[in-house]
Amino acid sequence: MNKSILNTEIQEFINSNLKSDISGLLLKGIPFEGIDSKIVIEQIEAKKRCEKKLPTWFSTKNIYYPNKLNIEQTSSELTAKYKADLVSGKSLIDLTGGFGIDTYYFSKQIEAVTHCEINAELSEIVKHNYKVLDVTNITCLNESGIDALKSIDNQFDWIYIDPSRRDESKNKMFLLSDCAPDVKAFQNLFLDYAKNVMIKTSPLLDITATKGDLKHVKQLHVIAVNNEVKELLWILERDYEGELKIKTINITKSDNENFDFNYSEEPTIEAEFSNPLTYLYEPNSAVLKAGAFSIISSKLNVHKLHKHSHLYTSNELINFPGRRFKVEKVIPFNKKEFAKSGIKKANVTTRNFPISVNDIRKKLKIKDGGQSYLFFTTDKTNSKIVIVCSKLM
Repeated sequence: MNKSILNTEIQEFINSNLKSDISGLLLKGIPFEGIDSKIVIEQIEAKKRCEKKLPTWFSTKNIYYPNKLNIEQTSSELTAKYKADLVSGKSLIDLTGGFGIDTYYFSKQIEAVTHCEINAELSEIVKHNYKVLDVTNITCLNESGIDALKSIDNQFDWIYIDPSRRDESKNKMFLLSDCAPDVKAFQNLFLDYAKNVMIKTSPLLDITATKGDLKHVKQLHVIAVNNEVKELLWILERDYEGELKIKTINITKSDNENFDFNYSEEPTIEAEFSNPLTYLYEPNSAVLKAGAFSIISSKLNVHKLHKHSHLYTSNELINFPGRRFKVEKVIPFNKKEFAKSGIKKANVTTRNFPISVNDIRKKLKIKDGGQSYLFFTTDKTNSKIVIVCSKLM
């Protein structure tokens, strides 16, 4: 950590060049002696990435930023706030603290929080930023979270861990056992030191396989932001042997969409099928990731169009965790029949359909945009259809 970065002149330079072309800045050179221009550029690039993802950090003076990869890997403030609402008690230890966003929000719910970070420079950066942010109940330790847990040798109300999902070659890792530290191997140790363990994993992990790797799983939270799944949160509770509750949330600018169900319910439910009725529903990405394909039909009293289409329909308009549409008409997938509709511009979506969106646009000469929404899908009789819709709020 180069504290010269915090000099007023350099901070002003960083802030005034957040929208500047980086290549141009490098060619022009940084007008400060005694500091590597690459460090200044790194601060500019990292801060730019924080404007929407970490607005508290972005808007606070004298924040020191790590490299872009650390910013990319850290939780957003939106998801960190969500996680913080799940915990309570006197003590929590974050075994893989990173840039410290999750730890910061945990400190608003927990009396004493410990931030562990094995990278010495990053640990120093986080400690500095907490001081700037006027946080007084977080202790920063520059050591492995596993080592810290053993050396502290105390009971915690919560352990939080976000295992690294990249190997030494920076390749993304998709299996729990490939992450570092190996949560599968250490989970018994975690539950020895805390009654509750929260594990953040990649949204790419297979839920069934990961559930099989973990013990005493009480809840799984599937978190999406603006319909993009960002993370899976696994809540383990010491000695818990009950039902796994799956909670899905899609955090949007206007509202949060929630849908909860028990893991064991989905395989036992047979959805009812129907041709498109008055309204059409498309589940959000969190619901789809959670695999709530039949249970959502049963719980919300809507019909599926086809076993593999994952589109739903009803005659009565309902609140639904996803997009809602008014069905205007249904057209057989046929070039001549579609031509009769006169649709030249539309938003196109495919579900359980053998042709890509781009190929559909070329084949039917449909421009992107407009007020019409077209769903190319397969109905309950295995016929290929086009559902013409208007979007509802």
